[in-house]
Amino acid sequence: MNKKSVEDVVVKGKKVLVRVDFNVPLDEKLNITDDNRIKAALPTIEYLLDKGAKLILASHLGRPKGVGFEGKYSLAPVAARLEELLGKKVTLASDCIGESAKNSVTKLKEGEIVLLENVRFHKEETKNDPDFAKALASLAEVYVNDAFGTAHRAHASTEGVTKFLPSVAGYLLKKEIDIMGNALDNPKRPFVAILGGAKVSDKIGVIENLLKKVDTLIIGGGMAYTFFKALGYEVGKSLLEADKVELAKRLMEDAKATGVKFLLPVDNVVAKEFKADAEHKVVDSDKIPADWEGLDIGPVTRELFGKEILNAKTVIWNGPMGVFEFPAFAKGTEAVAEYLSRCDGITIIGGGDSAAAVEQMGYSDKVTHVSTGGGASLEFMEGLELPGVAALQDE
Repeated sequence: MNKKSVEDVVVKGKKVLVRVDFNVPLDEKLNITDDNRIKAALPTIEYLLDKGAKLILASHLGRPKGVGFEGKYSLAPVAARLEELLGKKVTLASDCIGESAKNSVTKLKEGEIVLLENVRFHKEETKNDPDFAKALASLAEVYVNDAFGTAHRAHASTEGVTKFLPSVAGYLLKKEIDIMGNALDNPKRPFVAILGGAKVSDKIGVIENLLKKVDTLIIGGGMAYTFFKALGYEVGKSLLEADKVELAKRLMEDAKATGVKFLLPVDNVVAKEFKADAEHKVVDSDKIPADWEGLDIGPVTRELFGKEILNAKTVIWNGPMGVFEFPAFAKGTEAVAEYLSRCDGITIIGGGDSAAAVEQMGYSDKVTHVSTGGGASLEFMEGLELPGVAALQDE
């Protein structure tokens, strides 16, 4: 990535606004259930504190209505957790612009931190309103974007503020883009991509872009059934995008024409109904009964996909292989995660459900990189420019 990073700007004594991604899951009692996103931002935060910056952190959390403060989306639990992780005081401003924010920032000394309240309490954030962006930017002298998870959104705190401040990338953003960029543009081969999840329509651009780059493309999850239909198979009550069948045919033809190995499941775990304890059995891909639905890849397919993964030098995975929220239909996703943990090559998990699966199974430290952004990593894999990255200063 040829964008300037935190190391390319002088920050000592300066007010530095850092857009982080503290959009963490909370339970009903507002306890953080997974603090990985907070931990992922620590290298940038600690570097800036060590260098004597006056640190102003901005983030969103959840999907507030954008009409002012909502207690359940307050960043208060995040401020408390960040304080524990850093071992130093984190002041939470009661808003992200206005008097509370200004006063908190005015009092900042070198090496101190203010966390602004949820930027999405203002609808102007997601609308990328220039006046709101200017008000945010007016708090600081330098801007650092370290929120890869929202880099694909042109919001006020990710793109708008760059019009008013010198803007650079934080360590997390840089790491995400360097690792994924390298894998896509200059992969060690064989290069294998594994795509799962429910819909082909969500991944059309990704498939088209990857077909130009990979040696093997593996398709699992709900989207596989649209490809089965394109091959003329009965799919029963399985997930199907009937309007994408012709497209699925074309994608398979493109793969053939470019010499990309295109792997679909050869057997599936099918169930009587969509329930965790539904009656289920394993059938070949061309033998799905009319009133059953496919909910996972079968055992033969797991081995087939596993061989490709173990043989690969670069693997990118995005999207589960089945309904992994139901233990009976999680075996395919678990198998892929397990094979990835054993692959000697570069292994990249593209955020979202795949990242959750790898975390749950304790394999996070056995893969090269787990992305912090599902949507952003998908757009990146599609070859699209991310607005939050494009807006930063070039080296």
